Amino acid sequence: MASVTRSLGVGVGWRAEIDTVVERLPGLDWVEVVAENLCVDSLRAGRLPESLRILRDRGVTAVPHGVALGLGGAELPDRARLSRLATAAEALGSPLVTEHLAFVRAGGLEAGHLLPVPRSRESLRVIAENVRIAQQELPVPLALENIAAHLAWPEDELTEGEFLAELVERTGVRLLIDVANLHTNRVNLGLDVAAELDRLPLEAIAYVHVAGGIETDGVWHDTHAHPVSEPVLEVLAALCARAVPPGVLLERDDNFPPPLELAGELDAIRRVLKGELQHV
Repeated sequence: MASVTRSLGVGVGWRAEIDTVVERLPGLDWVEVVAENLCVDSLRAGRLPESLRILRDRGVTAVPHGVALGLGGAELPDRARLSRLATAAEALGSPLVTEHLAFVRAGGLEAGHLLPVPRSRESLRVIAENVRIAQQELPVPLALENIAAHLAWPEDELTEGEFLAELVERTGVRLLIDVANLHTNRVNLGLDVAAELDRLPLEAIAYVHVAGGIETDGVWHDTHAHPVSEPVLEVLAALCARAVPPGVLLERDDNFPPPLELAGELDAIRRVLKGELQHV
């Protein structure tokens, strides 16, 4: 199978707190925007945040990234949330939309966190149907992200890589592979990262996330508020040794560093993509 996504390049998560910094980052190819942080009414009226308008006018691609759709739950996808994602994609002129493969609510109660789905055959059937519904409602292709986890369900029948591969086979959905989340699951759950990368349908990758975190008392916390660590870059290098990702994006959501430090993290990602960091 050929690559399913056009080349995006190297990008960063656009956040209102660092909007002017993002505008000035050298060599920036694209940005990702949390869909829930955008005002739907403004988007429908044709109004983007000024910084995003400047970037779009410059030709910088923008991709909406959802955090609350909850395709991993038993309930059908919420039409209003799907409409928000569709509106964001159209307003930004995006080539795709991304979301998490996660459980976030049940019976009207919000979990307040991205929780792992049971990797069972029955769960796969339900999630595949949810994905198909979402794909029908969205104007552009959908990609799903693997999440960081602190627990595994006892009824798991498949590894994460096997589960994602079957989901891609059943639905044609694309993948957003977060290498920081793979590292998190390696530390917290004993995940064999190399084996999981080998199980993934790498040709279905839309792009890759890279983010920082911190280890406390043997537990890795995917904070998006710390510098990207060497082990995470090594996971990125391991992925790049198997396939060339269409895009790589740096996530930062808190404790924002000075502009030069942020630019330095993007340069580190570029060095990995050039093969200048060996993987483990």
